[in-house]
Amino acid sequence: MKKPNDWRQPCPNPECDHYSMIGRGNVRAISTYETKSGKRRVFQCNRCMKSFSETRGTVFYDLRAPEEKVIMALKMMLVRVDLAGICFVLGVTEETVLEWVKKAAKKANEINEFLLRNITVTQVQLDEMWNFIGRKHSKECGEDGESSPDSEDGRQWLWVSFAPEFRLLLAVFVGPRTFESALTVIRRTAAVICGIPCFFSDGFSCYLSALIQVYHQIKTFARTGKRGRPKNPVMEPHPQLVYAQIIKKKVQGRLKSLTQRIRCGQTRLKDLGFSISTSLIERLNLTMRHSLAPLTRKSLAFCKDRDQMRRRVVLFHAFYNFARSHHSLKIPMPKDGPTTNGLIRPKWIKRTPAMAAGLTDHVWSFRELLTVKFERTHNQSIRG
Repeated sequence: MKKPNDWRQPCPNPECDHYSMIGRGNVRAISTYETKSGKRRVFQCNRCMKSFSETRGTVFYDLRAPEEKVIMALKMMLVRVDLAGICFVLGVTEETVLEWVKKAAKKANEINEFLLRNITVTQVQLDEMWNFIGRKHSKECGEDGESSPDSEDGRQWLWVSFAPEFRLLLAVFVGPRTFESALTVIRRTAAVICGIPCFFSDGFSCYLSALIQVYHQIKTFARTGKRGRPKNPVMEPHPQLVYAQIIKKKVQGRLKSLTQRIRCGQTRLKDLGFSISTSLIERLNLTMRHSLAPLTRKSLAFCKDRDQMRRRVVLFHAFYNFARSHHSLKIPMPKDGPTTNGLIRPKWIKRTPAMAAGLTDHVWSFRELLTVKFERTHNQSIRG
């Protein structure tokens, strides 16, 4: 007897008992229709009898443009092509491309929320990368030239947390160079990792306070029997917290000295035997500047809106982890592996940071990145 095909399609009806469930046998294909991108299926849920297209819940839903054109625009966005160049090559308006980026960023955020969870890492490198939105100096900037947290323009730094052992991007955030921004990226990092790893960063002073805010213990003081109020409880670093800094001293743009400073957890750092380094995240900064046009120095492709910048960064976050193979993560092909019909036999297996961290088992195609669907759990929330 022929088994029904498991289409891996969730029911989109929130009132259905099988809402957002995948692989329950309640979805069947009932018809097809023609589009500019070829034939598409229409599915129906056997429980609520709700019919829906296979593009429902993907970037291509309710779009008239061919899928190949949308994929081409988003790929060009990730290889340092500016918005005007994309519109000129594909013959579309800027508003259309920005709407595609908005849909892709929403899907990328969903991927990050679903898969970047409970990751075991031993080290986390932190860094912030200078950028500006709209103008280099906002009207509300301070004496040091930094923009205020409420300012939508001016200096908006790109904050990154990175797991060097897997080459995995843990969290990204676009905001001013303030304590609140440092605290945001630390909280997002703590939400996706297990335990307390070692943290390494540059000499920015707000990282230590942000780390203690997230990883801390409350120290209370016993009464002394003397007159007056007892000491208030204080917040001190967690015993497992390790944080060290690499302080660079530059003269006229040239590096003159490099100093290491251990801010907390010196004993544990010595027992673990880790070296203090931020070289890999510095290399990641170069990759991001060569991938996103708004991050290019001395360019006219800068973003005029902070939301647009955040959408591009979120899209790159998912693409870098799941669909971009990393050269340093490749492993040798086993001798008894599958053979190919060609004369040249591959020697290496390409891997992405997500594969190295055990989050997926294959390199995602770009179309898979835009169309993947997940089964939501009741305790899962999607951040905006």
